[in-house]
Amino acid sequence: MPTLNLYTNVPVDAVTTSDILKDATKAVAKIIGKPESYVMILVNGGVPMAFAGTEAPAAYGELISIGGLGPSVNAKLSSTVADILQTKLSIDSSRFYIKFYDVQVTETQQCHWTCV
Repeated sequence: MPTLNLYTNVPVDAVTTSDILKDATKAVAKIIGKPESYVMILVNGGVPMAFAGTEAPAAYGELISIGGLGPSVNAKLSSTVADILQTKLSIDSSRFYIKFYDVQVTETQQCHWTCV
């Protein structure tokens, strides 16, 4: 299940959060090549954060996925999420950092996710 955790120091209202959730879900699913029904997005606004020594609008993200990640996919995901944050929260792409985790699935985990 691809999971994108987004943290920003910008306060986020319910409408903006909903827009980010919808846009990010579609983007992650499309770029990674997994169904939207498997994608989870979390948005945490108003988080105390400094980036490059300033508290100007900034964001940090972590994207965790079982497969589907790699250099070209990661670059496209980073650019697309940065565009969403720029459009919805006016966060410049130079003030956004994202970390990618490509998780290897074990037989036990696979059975848990598909057998439950």
